[in-house]
Amino acid sequence: MSTIRFSKSNVTFTLSGRFVLKEWLKQVAKGYNSSIQQINYIFCTDDFLYQINVRFLNHHTLTDIITFDYSTSLKTSKKLSGEIYISIDRVKENALQFKSTFQQELYRVMIHGLLHLCGFKDHTAQQKKRMRIEEDKALALLSELFMSLQKTSVQKK
Repeated sequence: MSTIRFSKSNVTFTLSGRFVLKEWLKQVAKGYNSSIQQINYIFCTDDFLYQINVRFLNHHTLTDIITFDYSTSLKTSKKLSGEIYISIDRVKENALQFKSTFQQELYRVMIHGLLHLCGFKDHTAQQKKRMRIEEDKALALLSELFMSLQKTSVQKK
């Protein structure tokens, strides 16, 4: 059974569409021959994430996301397990900088963390380019899921 949890630490915002988001994350993982065992998304402030960055990674910079991977690999698949910390402050700032909406940037950062758990890296320019391609594919899938949900709800009326 897969468990995906969303929690907040000292931030005020609403995460809409949790059911669809969980389904999306499961489908993306499955596309990389992985399954979600347990993932905890923790939405927090810049200050909170900065302290984690310093304490665990010895990085003295702000970041939008930190992913802790506790996954176990099997011969044919990977059971994903981890914690994904996301700074809502950074997501808001990035949305402005990249001329995106808050929701779009939030979903991009959320899938970025899952892609790390699936084995994708983003240290080199080539890896970053590949990560962006995979993010875009996943975001297209999310858009399809939201559209199919809207069609279903319209048909029920």
